[in-house]
Amino acid sequence: MNNYFIKTTSPAPLVVFRVCFGALMCASLISFWQKGWIESLYLEPKFHFTFYAFEWVKPFGIYTYALFALCGLSSVCVAFGFKYRIAIVTFFLSFTYIQFMDKTVYQSSSYFIMILSFLMIFLPANAAFSIDSLRARRSYRTIPKWCIDSVKLMFIIVFFYSGLAKLNSDWLLQAMPLELWLTSSKHIPLIGEFVLQSHWFHYGLSWSFMILDLTIPFLLLSNRTRFVGFGLLIFNQVLSQVLFPFGIFPLIIIICAPIFLCQDWHQKALLILRAFLSPIQNGLHFSTALKMTKDFQYRTPLPVFVLSLFFVFQLLFPLRYMLYEGELFWTGEGYLFSWRTALIERSGNITFNVVDSDSGESITVNNLNFLTARQEEQMSFQPDFILQYAHYLGKHFKTQGHKNVAVYAKSYVSLNGRPSAPYVDPKVDLFQQKESLKHNTWILPFEDKIRGF
Repeated sequence: MNNYFIKTTSPAPLVVFRVCFGALMCASLISFWQKGWIESLYLEPKFHFTFYAFEWVKPFGIYTYALFALCGLSSVCVAFGFKYRIAIVTFFLSFTYIQFMDKTVYQSSSYFIMILSFLMIFLPANAAFSIDSLRARRSYRTIPKWCIDSVKLMFIIVFFYSGLAKLNSDWLLQAMPLELWLTSSKHIPLIGEFVLQSHWFHYGLSWSFMILDLTIPFLLLSNRTRFVGFGLLIFNQVLSQVLFPFGIFPLIIIICAPIFLCQDWHQKALLILRAFLSPIQNGLHFSTALKMTKDFQYRTPLPVFVLSLFFVFQLLFPLRYMLYEGELFWTGEGYLFSWRTALIERSGNITFNVVDSDSGESITVNNLNFLTARQEEQMSFQPDFILQYAHYLGKHFKTQGHKNVAVYAKSYVSLNGRPSAPYVDPKVDLFQQKESLKHNTWILPFEDKIRGF
């Protein structure tokens, strides 16, 4: 291990990654703003679903736009390597806050971006070809090898856990939920009416995605198979985006993958980057001759120690679902932050009744009076959402003069094409249930069995 941590390598792969990451984040934030999603997702809703222990994270009203502007500006600074350490910390904190403002916005891609930006805080991504290096008139020739390998390891963890998660009976033996999504994609030209309706294609795609997720990281690690793995990765992500639009996730995966390529490839990419930075360099009146040092060494082992704990967490946290009883796909307990992508299709229908225990009055709630249509859809089949909303209703009706309030729900959920089944125990007062990391006993048992990882 000591020998490994003193190895050095060219900073080129990390520099290319930094530029692509910052540019993509800036573009995605601008797109998010232009589509009006800040208004519809954060400002219009009367109530926001929060993450456990992060209930204090709330939108800032009209100043939420300033938060997005700060996040976008920091991503530009990351791309150019300007005040890099401050910029990447600012981006990580602002982007994480944005994602935690409302749980309905959560996607695996958002979590992946948070993880990558946290990782980049401890990496010398501005060691070369950056405004920081131009200002200091110094560019580092080498950096510790583990800095680049840490990004590779994060990439491998995401893909490998995603592949392991597909080793379940619904995915491999029933082609679910791909069959549901593909048969509803008749609008896709050429293949929508015929190929996407065929059972052989559903099963072939399910098995192919599983095999690719498990093998692509290892293909990228080998010099002999690296370009094969990279080609399969591009094909896999493009096909996924065409058939099932996953937002920014395929793009972030594609910009991560080149870090596995050889240094010569990145050096050529940096020639283009050098030409791009030249006008900036000349405009700032910097000398074109940069002092080259032999290495980039940290003066403290803190980054290595922190990242060691970070990767231990990344390896263990996705396995926390094993601590819960019941079917993971049904209860959802331990599902978030576990790199389980596109494995389930759930739909639900839920009705809340608020009962005044003193008068016996029962009020049937119209959810659209309190939630947006998107929030109601997300809430209808997720237990943590259901419990948060029940508490919100209880507090609301207490402010309306009802003293002893109880909140009951009748809920039906369909999982991966199965018939709808009762989900919430209708006899349990949800207003008296506390949100915690423990198993929710008020979720009714799943009457089927899904085998697998």
